Amino acid sequence: MSRFLAGRRAFTLVEMMIVVAIFGILLGLALPNLMKARVRARQQLCIENLSQIESAKQIWGVEKGKKDGDVPTEAELIGANNYIKKQPICPAGGSYSLNGIGITAGCTTDGHVL
Repeated sequence: MSRFLAGRRAFTLVEMMIVVAIFGILLGLALPNLMKARVRARQQLCIENLSQIESAKQIWGVEKGKKDGDVPTEAELIGANNYIKKQPICPAGGSYSLNGIGITAGCTTDGHVL
């Protein structure tokens, strides 16, 4: 009987528990950093959207002869033949306010500021 068991090799329960514990520790260390990176990526994408809105407002103001304080409508900026082809969407679920020329566009989500 011992000659059948001598050639067999397998992981013991203790070795498997050590591997699972190491995976748990690594996951515990990586998960918070992953969540922070995800929040930062959403914030950066929102800031890029705000920058595009601000650029579209400035071009609209120059082409239409507008001055500081004039507020464009969404229909004037966003559309197939306008300055922004598609309505920008905040990845964190916020909404954008265009504001007037000279006042930066804003987002309702905290930390999403141009």
